Amino acid sequence: MAEEAKKEEELEAPTPVPGPFFKWTSEATWITAAKKAGFYTTVTETDEEGKETTKEVLQAYTHDHAIDVVGTLYEGGKWDEEGKEIEAPTKLAGWHVNYLGPLPTDWDKQEVTPSTPQRRFA
Repeated sequence: MAEEAKKEEELEAPTPVPGPFFKWTSEATWITAAKKAGFYTTVTETDEEGKETTKEVLQAYTHDHAIDVVGTLYEGGKWDEEGKEIEAPTKLAGWHVNYLGPLPTDWDKQEVTPSTPQRRFA
């Protein structure tokens, strides 16, 4: 009986909640944190002529995490019926990222709690 309960407990996964939401001072500070957390990998590509190039790529979605890079956020602004800007939106400070998964070291210092998130995991 106890073994069956243990098996059921192992199968139950916690329900994901929106967020956590994070804000870094810039895109560069976010990339540095993501690299430190191991979320970037080096990929080698070969073109038609056989020339190889390497680049670093964000592994945004894996079996244990999901990263939604939101970037710069804006609020407000007004446009007329034809889409012409009447009043420019306000650029908000920081570089914004939504993340689900085990929290990397020191990321708790960047966590924010927006009252009305502009984007969240479905």
